[in-house]
Amino acid sequence: MEKTRPLWSNPLQFVFACISYAVGLGNVWRFPYLCQMYGGGSFLVPYIIMLIVEGMPLLYLELAVGQRMRQGSIGAWRTISPYLSGVGIASVVVSFFLSMYYNVINAWAFWYLFHSFQDPLPWSVCPLNGNHTGYDEECEKASSTQYFWYRKTLNISPSLQENGGVQWEPALCLLLAWLVVYLCILRGTESTGKVVYFTASLPYCVLIIYLIRGLTLHGATNGLMYMFTPKMEQLANPKAWVNAATQIFFSLGLGFGSLIAFASYNEPSNNCQKHAIIVSLINSFTSIFASIVTFSIYGFKATFNYENCLKKVSLLLTNTFDLEDGFLTASNLEQVKGYLASAYPSKYSEVFPHIKNCSLESELDTAVQGTGLAFIVYTEAIKNMEVSQLWSVLYFFMLLMLGIGSMLGNTAAILTPLTDSKIISSHLPKEAISGLVCLVNCAIGMVFTMEAGNYWFDIFNDYAATLSLLLIVLVETIAVCYVYGLRRFESDLKAMTGRAVSWYWKVMWAGVSPLLIVSLFVFYLSDYILTGTLKYQAWDASQDDRL
Repeated sequence: MEKTRPLWSNPLQFVFACISYAVGLGNVWRFPYLCQMYGGGSFLVPYIIMLIVEGMPLLYLELAVGQRMRQGSIGAWRTISPYLSGVGIASVVVSFFLSMYYNVINAWAFWYLFHSFQDPLPWSVCPLNGNHTGYDEECEKASSTQYFWYRKTLNISPSLQENGGVQWEPALCLLLAWLVVYLCILRGTESTGKVVYFTASLPYCVLIIYLIRGLTLHGATNGLMYMFTPKMEQLANPKAWVNAATQIFFSLGLGFGSLIAFASYNEPSNNCQKHAIIVSLINSFTSIFASIVTFSIYGFKATFNYENCLKKVSLLLTNTFDLEDGFLTASNLEQVKGYLASAYPSKYSEVFPHIKNCSLESELDTAVQGTGLAFIVYTEAIKNMEVSQLWSVLYFFMLLMLGIGSMLGNTAAILTPLTDSKIISSHLPKEAISGLVCLVNCAIGMVFTMEAGNYWFDIFNDYAATLSLLLIVLVETIAVCYVYGLRRFESDLKAMTGRAVSWYWKVMWAGVSPLLIVSLFVFYLSDYILTGTLKYQAWDASQDDRL
C-alpha cells in the first residue's frame, strides 16, 4: 500500500490543504460573534489558552496518526485495533452529514455572486408592490437585505411543517457547487493539491483588500474600539471558556477524518509536529484578522444606521415644531427632546411613537453570527459603500473560496477510506467513486433548497455533529494513549521523523485534552437536556424580524 499510495507533490501542498480545510466560514462569521458576546479583547485570553492545551495537541495527534498508518480514518483506526473500526466509520458518517448541508452555503454564495453584477444591487432597495404604488409591504416591515435573503433567496415558509417545493434557482446553484467540488477532487491529491493553492491564499488577498477599505470607512474606529476594549469580567464567565474551547475544536476540523486523510498522503519522514503548529497558528491568526475586518465594517454599518436614525428624528422634530434647519445635533438632541416634551406635552405625545431611540452602543451590541452575518449584516454594509458591486463580488468570491476549501477536506474524509478499500476500488475507478459521492450528497442536499430548507439547515448545523465529534475525538485520544500505547506511539513517531516527542505533547494527549473534551461533552449534553424541547427560529412575514 505504501509503495502505490499517491503523495503530495511537496510538503507545502499538504500545509496549504490543511489551511484551506481548517480556515473556513467559521473564522469569518463565528469568531467575531464570540468576541462580541464575550468581552471583546478579553476573549482572546481563553481562546489562546485553549489553542495551547486543546487545539495544537489534538491537531498533531490526528496528523501523526494519518502519517503513521498511511490510510483513511477507517483503516487507520482498524490498524490500531480491529475493535476501533467504528471510530473511523463514525468520522465518515459525520463528514457525510456535514457535506450534505455545508455545500448549500456555497450555493447561496454563488447566488449572491451572480446578483452582485447588477446595478443597483438587488438587496439595496425594496421592490415595488403589485400596484406599483409603493414598496412591498413585507420588505418595508423588515429591510431590503432581510427581504432579499428570506424571500428572494430562500422563499422561506412560515414553519418547518410547510416544506413547500424545491426552489429551482437555489437548486441549480447547488448543482453548480457540487460540480465545482467534483472537478476539484476528480484526480485525488493530483487535482486537489493544485486547487488548494487558490482556496487557501485567495481569501487572504480579499481580506487584505477589505481591511484597507474597511479602515477608511466612516465609523470603522467605532467598531474596532468596541472589539478591542476588553471586558475583563467575562473571564469569570464559564460560557466564555466553553465557547473558546468549542471554537478551537470545530475551527480546526477535528474528528471528521479529513486531517487523517490529508496526512496519509505525506512522506513518512514529514515533520507533522511543525505543520500542526503552523496550521493551528495560521487558523487562529485568520480568525483574529477576519474579526478586525468584520468589526471595521460593523462599525461603519452601526455608525451609518445611527446617523441615519438621528437624521430621521431631527427631521421629524424640525418639521413638527418648526425648528431652524441644522439646529438639532447629536450632542443637543436629548436636551431638546426633554424641553419639547415639557413645553409642548400634547403635541410631543402625538409624535412620540414615531421617535426612535438612536444609540450607537445598541447598534454595536447587536450580535449576529452564521448566515445572518454573512448574508444580511455584510450585505447591509456593502450596499452603502461606493462601487458596491465590486465589494460584493470580492466578498462572495471569498466566501466561495473558504467554502470550497472546507468541502475539499470534507469529501477527502469520505473518499479516502472508500478508495483505500480494495473491494470498492477494484470495481470502480477513483473518478466514479468521487462522482457517486457528490451525486448522492447533491441529491439529498436538495432538501435544503426547499421552502423549509433553511430550517433543516439550522437543525443540521446545530445538532448533526457537536456531541458525536466530541465523542469521536475523545475515543481517538484514549485509543492512541491507552490502547495502542503512548510509548509505542512515541517510538513510532521518533522512527518516522527522527525527532523525540516532548513531554508537553504527552501530557496533553494523556491527560489534559481528554479531560477537557469530557468537560465539553458533559456541558453540551446537560445543555441539551435542560433546554428541553428543541426550538428553531422562523421567519414571520407579518413582523419586522424573525421570531
